[in-house]
Amino acid sequence: MNDVSKDLHRIRQHGAMEYSDPPVNLDAVRRYRIGRVRAELKKRDYAGIVLFDQLNTRYATDVTNMQIWCSHNENRYVFIAAEGPAIVFEYGAKAHLSEGISTVDEVRPARPWYYFVAGDRYLEQSKRWAAEIADLVHQHGGGNKRLAIDRTGYDGIAALMSHGIELFDGFEVMELARAIKSPEEIVLMRKAIEACDQGLDAMREALRPGISENALLSKLHATNVALGGEWIETRLLASGRRTNPWFRESSMRPIEQGDMVSFDTDLIGPYGYCADISRSWICGEGKPSDEQRRLYALAVEQIEFNKALIKPGVSFREVSEKAWPMPAEFVPNRYGVIAHGVGLCDEYPCVYHQIDYDDMGYEGFIQEGMTVCVESYMGATGGREGVKLEDQFLVTANGLKPLSTYPLELDWL
Repeated sequence: MNDVSKDLHRIRQHGAMEYSDPPVNLDAVRRYRIGRVRAELKKRDYAGIVLFDQLNTRYATDVTNMQIWCSHNENRYVFIAAEGPAIVFEYGAKAHLSEGISTVDEVRPARPWYYFVAGDRYLEQSKRWAAEIADLVHQHGGGNKRLAIDRTGYDGIAALMSHGIELFDGFEVMELARAIKSPEEIVLMRKAIEACDQGLDAMREALRPGISENALLSKLHATNVALGGEWIETRLLASGRRTNPWFRESSMRPIEQGDMVSFDTDLIGPYGYCADISRSWICGEGKPSDEQRRLYALAVEQIEFNKALIKPGVSFREVSEKAWPMPAEFVPNRYGVIAHGVGLCDEYPCVYHQIDYDDMGYEGFIQEGMTVCVESYMGATGGREGVKLEDQFLVTANGLKPLSTYPLELDWL
């Protein structure tokens, strides 16, 4: 039996999840999400919003089309009026992609104008694009010309402004809209985490001396796709000395007996929700060294301490100021944040370490209904290895409720 056959057999043994029958009413999720977007638009007195970012278009409409490719080729976008229609401008005018999506009012052909598709006609095409968007603002804005947009090229911006459109940051609208999850969204997020857990089982079974980092990470990819998942945002898996400092991507390095193997799943699973979980394991049958145990124990301690601080009404600054006091040897290689939001991907907010707060931190409060990941990386300056841990939580009235379920190596403590 080859490796692919073994993986499929394991999935069948564990009970592959069936995603043809959604566990919640997806229309309810869609109505909630587009309602959140419109509420943020009205709060700011915007006539509407134009979305190119494919995570934002997914959140607002739940319509997908070649999401990764369209993330670097601006071939599809969405217009949502604060009071009026949601219009998908689809690549190739493929209206069938929006079939059954009750929150989409209209599908039109997209008019891309970046250089690859428009060549030296890009200025002409950008003006035609802007004229159509400006017409929608005039039709549905009731005289309001305040429009949010998340991203596009300079020439499109200039062309919109020539129509008297006043432009504002669409990412502020979307990050705040996405921050509070409905109960149905939590059900879908748990499905992504279930797929991730099965992928982690596949990795665990495959982790033997001699397997490459890339081959090990491929087990997570393959299982996620087989179970209805979509993609993995990063390739953050490293072994042995490559674990310190953090952020080396997976390679063809063969993993050796006794190596620490640290990774971050960054998995976009079924229904487009993220399972962002980090674990560190030892390769082979041996026991961890005293130093590996020490690093692991400190990482667990950091997460346990910091997660207790995160409650509704607590400010980001207060979490930062009261966070676990990191030993000096680990400060230079610290992870970038204490915690961050998570939804369709990593999302608002970011809670920074106190040492970084004056430079990067911003004001805000933890809110009930947020979903957050609490992070730790323990890699001493000049040390051989590092431990990466991260767990995912729902913010409830009583504090954090675990969403991630994959066990830690508690016997190391």
